[in-house]
Amino acid sequence: MYVDIVPNRKSPPAILLRESKREGDITRKKTLANISHWPMEKVQTLRRLLKNEKLLPADEVFQIEQSLPHGHVEAILGTLRKIGLEKIIASRRSRERDLVVAMIVEQILHSSSKLAYTRLWHTTTLAEELGVQDADENDLYEALDWLLSRQQWIEKKLAKIHFSEGCSVFYDVTSSYYEGKMCSLARWGHNRDKKKGVQVIVYGTLADQEGRPVGVQVYPGNTGDPKTIPDQVMKLREDFGLNRIVLVGDRGMLTQTQIDYLQQYPGLGWISALRSGSIRELVDKGYLELSLPKGSHLLWRWYIIF
Repeated sequence: MYVDIVPNRKSPPAILLRESKREGDITRKKTLANISHWPMEKVQTLRRLLKNEKLLPADEVFQIEQSLPHGHVEAILGTLRKIGLEKIIASRRSRERDLVVAMIVEQILHSSSKLAYTRLWHTTTLAEELGVQDADENDLYEALDWLLSRQQWIEKKLAKIHFSEGCSVFYDVTSSYYEGKMCSLARWGHNRDKKKGVQVIVYGTLADQEGRPVGVQVYPGNTGDPKTIPDQVMKLREDFGLNRIVLVGDRGMLTQTQIDYLQQYPGLGWISALRSGSIRELVDKGYLELSLPKGSHLLWRWYIIF
C-alpha cells in the first residue's frame, strides 16, 4: 500500500491511496481511496506511516534550549508601524533605520545606555526581528549621526501631518545638566534640575495642540529662553510653510522684546500671560474692568480686541 500523486495537467494532482500486485511481468494497481481533499501535511504523515517510519511527538524530537520573550516587542513594533514611524524616519528600509527603530523600542522597554542596548536586546526577539544582532555601541552612535542628518526632513513630515494654516503651536524650553566635558553646547546657565556644579544644555520643543512634539532644537546652555523664539518662528514659516500661526508661551518666553519681533510678521499671533505692570496699565486705560461680584472672589473681565 502506498500514496500515489498523479499529475493532472491544468488541475491539481490526484492523490490516491493504492496497492499494487505483480502478476508475471505486469504490475497491477488498485485504487483504494481518493484522498485528494486531504491537507498535504496529513498526506505526508500517511506516507511516512506506510513506510514504517517511527513518528514521535514534537516534544520528544525537539529540545528547547532557549525561549526569548516576544510579545512586548511585537506590541511596540506593531504600534510603531501602525502610526507610520518607520516611514517617517526614512521611506526605505536601511540598516541605519533598523538601528534607530531598535533603539526606540529598547528605550521603551528598558531605558538604558547605548552599550546596554546592544546587550539587552539579545534577551528578547528584538535584535533578530530587526536584523541588528551584530551591532555594537559604535554602530548606534553612527546611526544617531545619520538620524541627525535627517532631522529637517523628519520634522517637515511631522509638520505636514500635525500642523496646518491657522493652527495653534505650543512651544517651551527646558534644559538638562551635563556631566562630561566634551560637549560643545554645555555651558553654565539656568539649571532647572537644581544640580550645582554642572553645566547645562538648553533645548526647545514645538508641539501641536495635543502635545505631540513636532520639532526640537538644541542650544548652548547659556541661551536665554526668549532668544530661541526667532529660530522657531523662522522654522514655522520657512521650513514648515506656515503663515497663519498662534504661538503659545509663558511670560518668561514671550517678553515684550519678542512680541515686538513677532509683530513684524503678518498673520502671526501669540498668547501669553501679562505681568502685573502691564495689567495695571490696561486697567488704567480702561481696557480691563475689575469688579467685585457676589462672594469674595475678584472677577477680571477682559475687553481685548485683536
